[in-house]
Amino acid sequence: MDGNSRTIRDIPSTGLWAALIFLVALNLRPAIAAVGPLLTRIGMDLNWGEGVQGILAAMPLWAFAAVSPVAGLVTARIGTDTTVAVALGLLAVGDIVRSVGGQTCVWLGTVGVGAAIAIGNVLVPAIAKRDFRERVSMATGVYSGCITAGSAIAGATAVPLADLLGGWRPSLAFWAVPPLVVLALWLVRLRHTSHRATVGIRRDETGEPRADAATVRAAMPSASGAKSVASKPAPLWRRPMTWWVTLYMGLQSAAFYTMSNWLPSVSAGAGFDEGTAGMHLFLFQSIGILSGLLVPMLMQVGGNQVCAALVSSLPMVAAYVGMLTLPQAMMVWSIVGGCGQGSTLVVALSLIALRGTTAQETVRLSGIAQSLGYLLASIGPAAFGMLAELSGAWAAPLLLALALAAAQCVVAVLVGRARS
Repeated sequence: MDGNSRTIRDIPSTGLWAALIFLVALNLRPAIAAVGPLLTRIGMDLNWGEGVQGILAAMPLWAFAAVSPVAGLVTARIGTDTTVAVALGLLAVGDIVRSVGGQTCVWLGTVGVGAAIAIGNVLVPAIAKRDFRERVSMATGVYSGCITAGSAIAGATAVPLADLLGGWRPSLAFWAVPPLVVLALWLVRLRHTSHRATVGIRRDETGEPRADAATVRAAMPSASGAKSVASKPAPLWRRPMTWWVTLYMGLQSAAFYTMSNWLPSVSAGAGFDEGTAGMHLFLFQSIGILSGLLVPMLMQVGGNQVCAALVSSLPMVAAYVGMLTLPQAMMVWSIVGGCGQGSTLVVALSLIALRGTTAQETVRLSGIAQSLGYLLASIGPAAFGMLAELSGAWAAPLLLALALAAAQCVVAVLVGRARS
């Protein structure tokens, strides 16, 4: 593929076509969030203990870590928007595969789901920065809210769907439908973008297609980006900023995925029935929509992101302390923790967009932060399950989660001060 083809294929979208990225974001968590409320049923059906259940919960994060760096390579070959279409198709296939066969299909389908979501995780921030260049913080808040909403809906409906459809398999298979719907819309968007590109093409004296100046300017880095390339800044992996962003991404993800998978079990261990435990998970996930929309107001307090990163991180510390000392108030701790998880996601994704100096660098930074960050995050749900199985109680895994949340508060100060 030549340079002109890539330029045309990755021109920005506007209006409702640009807003489709928010529907993509809505599909980036349900396939994972639906597992947590059904984890006990899956374990009983497949004869898996908490340790293996924890590995199942961590498997998508390992797929995130493995696939995130590859997303940039695929994008360079076929274009950003086409790669998103591939990811949506893979997500639907993974949902179906893990729901129709035996244990092998469960593992293979889970890997497919994780790989598809990993691509979306990397590309959604970059597309938002490209298509909403003047409103990056607003776009980040909206698509983060969509991610949180998708997670909350899946967590709340997983058990009712299982009861209605006859088991955990059809309940998980249901989540193949939304990405297929969005894929159909996304293909229309691709056709619209291709038409815009064709209109913007002129032919030079040799008869070769040439994008007009407006089209090229829309897709190429800004003058400041060209200047930064000319000055040859340090590679991303040599910048401390990259590693603070990566650590923050990993630690906040560890808290989210640990609680998304294990909060219903912790609630059940505290004496709540399955329905109430599911409500706790719904509160944990849904309250984050509001906190995620509010936290952008803190992103420039003091001229940096320390306030936003730290204020977002403290609620998870309080929630874990509450679960350890007063588990009877699990509803309160679900709300407190939910405020933290929703806002920290927005902060983490905003930091990627803010610290990347160009759209291309944002994709690379997103790949590093999400690849290594999710590898770190996988410690949360996997170790949580293993500690629960070894100790026969929830105190030890909650103490581990508390330690990770405290470490996130330290990293919040460092990442908030970091500069590109």
